[in-house]
Amino acid sequence: MLNINIIIVSATLFIFLLCSPSSVAIFLNRLQLPSPVTGPESLAFDRNGEGPYVSSSDGRILKYLGPNYGFKEYAVTSPNRNKTICDGLADFSAIQATCGRPLGLGFNHQTNDLYVADAYFGLIKVGPNGENVTQLVGPAKPNSTRFGDGLDVDQDTGIVYFTEASTNFQLKDFQTLLNSGDSSGSLLSYDPSTNQTTVLLSNLALPSGVAVSLDGSFVLVSEYLANRIQRVWIKGPRANTSELFMQLPGRPDNIKRNSRGQFWISVNSFIPPPRFPRRSTLPAGVRVGANGLVLQIVSLVPEYGTEPVSEVQEFNGTLYGGSLLASFASVFTP
Repeated sequence: MLNINIIIVSATLFIFLLCSPSSVAIFLNRLQLPSPVTGPESLAFDRNGEGPYVSSSDGRILKYLGPNYGFKEYAVTSPNRNKTICDGLADFSAIQATCGRPLGLGFNHQTNDLYVADAYFGLIKVGPNGENVTQLVGPAKPNSTRFGDGLDVDQDTGIVYFTEASTNFQLKDFQTLLNSGDSSGSLLSYDPSTNQTTVLLSNLALPSGVAVSLDGSFVLVSEYLANRIQRVWIKGPRANTSELFMQLPGRPDNIKRNSRGQFWISVNSFIPPPRFPRRSTLPAGVRVGANGLVLQIVSLVPEYGTEPVSEVQEFNGTLYGGSLLASFASVFTP
């Protein structure tokens, strides 16, 4: 049974989202991916502040080198990737099972290793300079599903938290998955010191994003099909328990923590105010505190229109946006 306080917070958030005017992010720049590549679903910055690094539809992880050079290939997740077949591949293709499809990205800033949640190859580690690519947690057996999706790294412990979106569907089945009511997803942790993987929460409805709190005491995981975010306690008196953190009037995708311990959540398909068509997708970034209270809502409609946004990330006071469907990453000021 839901706690009455959570119900009140959810109702307040619902009214706030519908009735309060959200701020509009000021668009600064588009970071264009090499044509015809699309789908910078997630972004990451290394310990030197370089990047963003982005995931892409053709199985490559790309690094932005600046306006004069654009994006260049940093690494690939598939051990058998064929450039002739894979380069330029679009999303939702069955060939991605061979080419790879990186989604969630996160650096361990102590080692500068990049961890990747790949939709077909599971959890991947990429060593510094894009070398020594290793599959850490893959499908249990050939042709089985390990739909890796969201990812975050605890910078103190090095533990990687990642989501398995579904055990019944793959990324190529995404539209079917959206209409399925599937709840076979999981939140997992991987400890590089022991090479051990642990299931923290199961029976999740398309868990898409994950973020560790600033003190490492809890992890947030979004459920795209359930319009909610759950909190799993890692440390303290409530360790090994979970609770509803936030119910949203829209579909939450990736979650990214900022340097102040707050969380940016990309949310799509808000129930719209009267001035919007009923079926419109309204992409937005929602900034919340560690207590779940909404601090800011930034509309991304002017830049993305009705296309869904998969990630909103704050880095050095600037917002970066990513989308599974776009051919660019966006740079904003909130």
